[in-house]
Amino acid sequence: MKKLISLSAALLLSFNSFAGEVYSEFPTQIKPQEKYIFYSHGYIVEGDNPKPVNTKNGWGLYDFPAIKAALADESYNLIAFHRSKNTDPYKYAYELNKQIRSLVAQGVDAKNITIMGFSKGAFITGLTSDKVSDLGVNTILLAGCGRLVFKQHTDIKVYGRVLSIYEKTDKANTCKALKTKSTQAESFEEIAINTGLEHGAFYRPIPEWVKPVKRWIKAL
Repeated sequence: MKKLISLSAALLLSFNSFAGEVYSEFPTQIKPQEKYIFYSHGYIVEGDNPKPVNTKNGWGLYDFPAIKAALADESYNLIAFHRSKNTDPYKYAYELNKQIRSLVAQGVDAKNITIMGFSKGAFITGLTSDKVSDLGVNTILLAGCGRLVFKQHTDIKVYGRVLSIYEKTDKANTCKALKTKSTQAESFEEIAINTGLEHGAFYRPIPEWVKPVKRWIKAL
């Protein structure tokens, strides 16, 4: 009996060990039973430098590698691309849409897919959520309701289960307007943090936003 229990435990450990990968490119081998999280960084990281510094607004270092390390978790796979300079958000959202549909076509449940982004990355995430409205994947917006609620984007809505986190001292504030128009979202939760760091609150993996993001993902 002990041998049987040990064998079962070993098999469970072996199965779980496959999750928790961090990908900088779309994975070539998809594991249908696992969760996949897409993280889209802010505009300042576009280009060649994964650790740029914002001196204009005093927000300091954007530590993309540290954010990826903090978001990584053994319960899901993290996909975090480093976008090229001046990426067209509409074209990029279309590519993410194709990748999400590829995951679903290979057996991944749409409820096990989460798209997440900060600032411009959140705008891309919102556009992508709109494009995959028929799938209803999970959506996380970090300081995301600047451009998404502009008058020229009033037709953009988000779908599935949605989480918005914003910093109270940031101009990119609450997503209430997006929530109001996203009538087909399965759920829409919003969390306000108050660090005094403005937009820079999401430049580094501080507990105020990382912990609720990971907690929300794990509860899905």
